Amino acid sequence: MTTSKDLDAPIDAAQQEALLEKFDKSSALRTFADAKTRYFVFALAVIYSLFHLYITYNPMPELLQRSAHVSIGLCLIFLLYPAINTSSRTRVSWLDWLLFIGSAASAIYLFMEYQNIVTTRGGIPNTADIIFSMMTVLLVFESARRIMGWGLPLLALIFLAYPFISSFEFMPDRLMTRPFDMGDIFGQMYLKTEGIFSSAIGASVTFIFLFILFGAFLAKSGMGQLFNDLALALAGHKQGGPAKVAVISSGFMGSINGTAVANVVGTGAFTIPLMKKIGYDKNFAGAVEASASVGGQILPPIMGASAFIMAETTGVSYGTIALAALLPALLYYLGVIAQVHFRAGRDNLKGIPKEDLPKVKEVLKARGHLLLPIIGLVVLLFNNVPVSYSAFYTIILTIIVSSLRQSTRMSIADIFEALADGARQSLAVMSACALVGIIIGVVSLTSFGSVLTSAIMSVGAGSLFLTLFFTMLASMLLGMGLPSIPAYIITATMAAPALANFDIPILVAHMFVFYFGLFANITPPVALASFAGAGIAGGDPMKTGFQSLKLALAGFIVPFMFVYNPAMLMLDTTNALVTSKEFPLPSFWVIASVTVTAIIGIIALSAAVEGYFKSQLNPLMRIILAAGAFMLIVPETLTDILGVVIVGSVIAWNISQTNKQQASRV
Repeated sequence: MTTSKDLDAPIDAAQQEALLEKFDKSSALRTFADAKTRYFVFALAVIYSLFHLYITYNPMPELLQRSAHVSIGLCLIFLLYPAINTSSRTRVSWLDWLLFIGSAASAIYLFMEYQNIVTTRGGIPNTADIIFSMMTVLLVFESARRIMGWGLPLLALIFLAYPFISSFEFMPDRLMTRPFDMGDIFGQMYLKTEGIFSSAIGASVTFIFLFILFGAFLAKSGMGQLFNDLALALAGHKQGGPAKVAVISSGFMGSINGTAVANVVGTGAFTIPLMKKIGYDKNFAGAVEASASVGGQILPPIMGASAFIMAETTGVSYGTIALAALLPALLYYLGVIAQVHFRAGRDNLKGIPKEDLPKVKEVLKARGHLLLPIIGLVVLLFNNVPVSYSAFYTIILTIIVSSLRQSTRMSIADIFEALADGARQSLAVMSACALVGIIIGVVSLTSFGSVLTSAIMSVGAGSLFLTLFFTMLASMLLGMGLPSIPAYIITATMAAPALANFDIPILVAHMFVFYFGLFANITPPVALASFAGAGIAGGDPMKTGFQSLKLALAGFIVPFMFVYNPAMLMLDTTNALVTSKEFPLPSFWVIASVTVTAIIGIIALSAAVEGYFKSQLNPLMRIILAAGAFMLIVPETLTDILGVVIVGSVIAWNISQTNKQQASRV
């Protein structure tokens, strides 16, 4: 059987690694020359994973559990990540060993003093508490700088500085607070579950880690190969086939691994050269991979683990969130595929000959069993099995299922490597969540969140649309350069509350900010996923970024659609309270009406953007078609009717013109 490996492009492992390190600092790992250090770090990573599997069924007090999660993660970061680019990539410096010791001491101190902290002192810090708190805060900042760069640490530093100066007379009245001393600030950060060890780290330790580990086991079993081969078999021969393969495979993988940049490099190393080979522009090829990879994080069932954070934050069940996310995600991907299709038609780009592609039946026969753990996960979650238990069971199921075929069977060594890989892949999220915890701690201590909400409301001037627009901008700004999970946590904390004043249900508000926090990854000037795609394609980073924006256009429109018409989220919000946690399903006809008009509108908008349907559309027809598309997208009966008439007329005219052109050539 021909597989995607046979079609692979000349992007070797060294080039992939270089690109990852350029656009994703979490990939710039040390490779140890000393065997003892290498085995020690490997063993520590395996222990880190086993610790999380153990506490799934044997939980510890929250503060201790979270501090151990952060402490071991920090130890690994200082061993694996050089301080600066010129630091040794083969050995650990004495300073990093010192930071390693400090990281371990951070948790050891809490374990030793836990009873005194919660009983004798009642959470009131003494001098030793403040010293260890300050040390832990500095370690968290340094770890995040190494693994993510300066963006999020600088934002967190601004927040941390705020309570120190918030009582000064030069502060605006709206930002002034009571004075806070060192005990208030650093006690909040270290001794409570409202700072570094906040709900963000709580989510990381209880289920984000397990789902990253699940993804590592799937990758070790060959899931990426399955998605590539299956996408090739389904879409490779179609018009513009390689681009459609990129969209499908990247969407599937993005939903599981939740890492846009790594997904762009991993999948794009195969798909981008194929797109260029059949004639796609290099900037467009990089943009297709970037927009598809980012979109995976809004695609159920896993959504890069963000669905579970949303369930934890909002109190809404996972099943409701997954169902709500389904239609918007499919509309997003429909918009990307439609633009890819129309671009291929406009430029006369063909697919790959069928004889050079794998067959669906052969692909499923060889690796289709690897889909069983994902199916099992969905079944468990919809049957209300706790998220952490579901992740644990599916890891075990992955090991069992992979053994059904020799080509996917994992050896003992593979299992230990998957445990270590999962631990390493979790470090960026752990570090970001710990740093986000500092922001959450300041917001909780100073009530800054209500200030930002008030500011957004003031700028919005009482208009829902303007408030949505400025919330969108705030979410994109806060999400720049961040992994999906911390991006969502920050936007949910800072921006989502502004929408509650318009009686928007909590799930709708959180889905809105979640979308725009993610799309910061493809929005210039900080569009890391787009820049990675440009690096593989040899394109211009900014041009690729703007192409990504165009491809993701549906993703910028759909959130406004579901705010105005929550039926798109499969929610009947009639007479619902803002704080409602669950909603009944709308009627079949309501869902069908919203779905059909949205599909027609997204396809029409894609055709207008690319200037092609069955043949070229002139500028006037493109404007008219875009107007009709937006009418269909607006959730009103009158606009839907007008939109159908306009879109239908333009499409009929275009088909008629195409038929006349073809007849004249005969």
